[in-house]
Amino acid sequence: MTWRVGIVVPTLGKRPDYIRHCLESIDKAGSGANKPFVTLVAPQEADLSRYISEGLAHEITIDPGIGLAAAINSGFASMPVGIEYINWLGDDDMLSVGSLDLCTEVLDKSKSVVMVFGGCDYVDPDGQVVFTNKSSSLAVPLMRFGPDLIPQPGALFRRDAFVNVGGLNTAYSWAFDFDLFIKLSKTGKLFCINKTLSSFRWHPESLSVEFRSKSVAEASAVRVSHLPAILQPFSSLWEYPVKQATLIAGNRVTGIAKKKAKRP
Repeated sequence: MTWRVGIVVPTLGKRPDYIRHCLESIDKAGSGANKPFVTLVAPQEADLSRYISEGLAHEITIDPGIGLAAAINSGFASMPVGIEYINWLGDDDMLSVGSLDLCTEVLDKSKSVVMVFGGCDYVDPDGQVVFTNKSSSLAVPLMRFGPDLIPQPGALFRRDAFVNVGGLNTAYSWAFDFDLFIKLSKTGKLFCINKTLSSFRWHPESLSVEFRSKSVAEASAVRVSHLPAILQPFSSLWEYPVKQATLIAGNRVTGIAKKKAKRP
């Protein structure tokens, strides 16, 4: 079979229920030629062979153990050379049914589009929707001076564009996706689909939740690094309020999730 879509799933292999839901959602996200090739990136001791035998994944790559960005980069590097469109998905997140079909349709039609993204449901540990990030095309210009409102889980981007911008920057622990979006926006168009393409599981073990303050600070560093040199000395004028607003928004979603969790 010739593969044209590839999804990397970095995992420690410690959440089998979530992993299965994640992989099953990927399988339902594309049809026909858009059925994705799935690469699991995990520590050597993790036993994930059952997902290969069940057809939910196609290869397992050993995590180099130097950070999440490096793990994802290694997963992309090991994929078949013919794959055109790629993304990664956390092992506790999910793609919406048909989302890859929608994204590949846009990418196939216009070579000027280097990435497609859409809305994302934030769900609690039980899969109940807490909040929906509907996103919009305004998220693209906003990210240069404001928060990153582009949901990464449901996005899809061109593999050659990813390689040309140097892949994920391993110097970042949390905001490497944000850095990638800005780099890709300098090479072509980021197109927004008015559909919910994915679900992000909002729980205490999620990296961006547990380390929210550090993540927000790192996103700020990413924004500043991409500013013209003449503007960088003045970035504190807007960076502080942007960071505070981002933290408040995150805490609000967490509060909603906790309230829902207490309901019978």
